[in-house]
Amino acid sequence: MTHAHEHCAACGHAPLGRRPGIYLVSPSGALPDPDTIPRARAHLKELGFSTVQDRGVSLREQRFAGSDEQRLAALARAAAQKHPIVMATRGGYGLSRLLPRIDWHAMADSGKRFVGHSDFTGFQLALLARTGAVSYAGPMAAFDFGGKRVDDLTAALFAETMRGELEILSFESEGADAVDCRGVLWGGNLAVLMSLLGTPYFPRTRGILFLEDVNEHPYRVERMLVQLAQAGVLARQKAIVLGSFTDYKLTPHDDGYDLQSVVAWLRREVKVPVVTGLPFGHVRTKATLPVGARVGLATEAGMAYLVFAEHDHTH
Repeated sequence: MTHAHEHCAACGHAPLGRRPGIYLVSPSGALPDPDTIPRARAHLKELGFSTVQDRGVSLREQRFAGSDEQRLAALARAAAQKHPIVMATRGGYGLSRLLPRIDWHAMADSGKRFVGHSDFTGFQLALLARTGAVSYAGPMAAFDFGGKRVDDLTAALFAETMRGELEILSFESEGADAVDCRGVLWGGNLAVLMSLLGTPYFPRTRGILFLEDVNEHPYRVERMLVQLAQAGVLARQKAIVLGSFTDYKLTPHDDGYDLQSVVAWLRREVKVPVVTGLPFGHVRTKATLPVGARVGLATEAGMAYLVFAEHDHTH
């Protein structure tokens, strides 16, 4: 995978200063290892970001990073504080129960760049559905920056995206369907996205849908895609872009049925271009993607190109 970059305006956000600040918040699951946060802050400092951690970062109530009220208060503090970037420490589970009680317009009006993935997909899609504001599907403090070593490409793509320097993300996409389109980029974790279907927090976006998941057997992935197809969501998209689907086990009963079988079904049944190989998901190397921003997507000779530099003048 390669990437090219030139200076461009970040998607819908003003340029950041020389040492932009990141506010760390835990809106979902409790941290399994609190030591990851000091390491994450050190790694982010090396990247040129100052960090502040919310006082509720290491709270625990059962599996959650504090009670619902404590996690809601942490999100409110994140929107009110001065640093331009708000990064989730980790995913897990817990945002779904908070969605009706979050002040979405306060979140959007704060102008913060909310960054995360996994369970944080629920926050990002709800923000898009309720306000149209852009957020960023990308790395999180504990998993991506909290280890002894940080993936160099993940770190570089995050920094370039936050600074508005990333123009094109290019990645290998073997057998990708031919596509050359523009549209609003949206999506994230498939299971979390599915949990929002039929709620006020599911975006009615006709654009470029990207998906990833972890610990989901291919038949479960297909079942969720079947539901999205039968709900009319997939046919409305200009393209479907698949990231990583990891950490599942096949059994003898599958008899050759695997993720490639799911992709083949998708291409056969849904008459929308399908692009695979997006560097995103529960994997070490991941891009930082502007959820809710207008982007371009093109494929050519086994490569796919996401173009971030194009500006949407309709807003």
